[in-house]
Amino acid sequence: MNILVTNDDGIYSPGLKLLYNFVKDLGRVYVVAPETPKSASGLGITLHKPLRVSKMELEGMEAHATSGTPSDTIYLAVLEIADKIDVVISGINIGDNTSLQVVLSSGTIGAALQAALLGIPAIALSADVNEPEELLADPALISAIRNIARASIKFVSSNGMPRGVDVISINFPRRFKPGAEVKLVPAAKVKFSQKIDRRRDPRGGAYYWLYGELVEPEPETDVYVVHKEGNIALTPLTFNMNALGPRAEADLKTLGALVDELNRSLGK
Repeated sequence: MNILVTNDDGIYSPGLKLLYNFVKDLGRVYVVAPETPKSASGLGITLHKPLRVSKMELEGMEAHATSGTPSDTIYLAVLEIADKIDVVISGINIGDNTSLQVVLSSGTIGAALQAALLGIPAIALSADVNEPEELLADPALISAIRNIARASIKFVSSNGMPRGVDVISINFPRRFKPGAEVKLVPAAKVKFSQKIDRRRDPRGGAYYWLYGELVEPEPETDVYVVHKEGNIALTPLTFNMNALGPRAEADLKTLGALVDELNRSLGK
């Protein structure tokens, strides 16, 4: 089994090294990651400039660092570095990736989704910590992530991805408590209320910081499970964004008729 380990926190992230150590005996492991942090890069790929790749060894871990995005790592690994990739595991992300609001911008999830587009089983692991030191200081959390990472890879290698699922996203709480459960839940729609902080630089020019304030999470969602219960959220994701259905089709037929009428009037 050929396993690709990647992330969006960069090649030097302790989470990447932990994940490599967790799975290195399960097959041939390739490590390909951005050379610098690329959080919130989503599904972005690099088309407007060349990609650079550097091969290196980091404390016994052979790795490839790229100037590109987490999504770029998938194509570099599949098309250039490895002959074949059987499963992709992305993480361990510093910061949870709960809610669709965060999923849609996450580089960690973005890499997994790019793998899914190529038909490769993909797993994303994220922890609700602010700094790598918080992760490293919690042996119980590290042990839980290790067990679930290994079990997830063994599951998809034996059974394939569950039907209708493209990515398995697993989010861990900030502090792991004895008896914490793994709960199968959907992603909440939002996690933050978006804000803008307008400031002035020393020359008087305006600049802005985007940030978010946590909103009260909806029960039985990934945000609630991780942030309120302190449990582990197991969330299946699909990239199929098609919304056709009886109700939408009826409304869109009305829209189509209006557009056709407008086009006919413009042609007169």
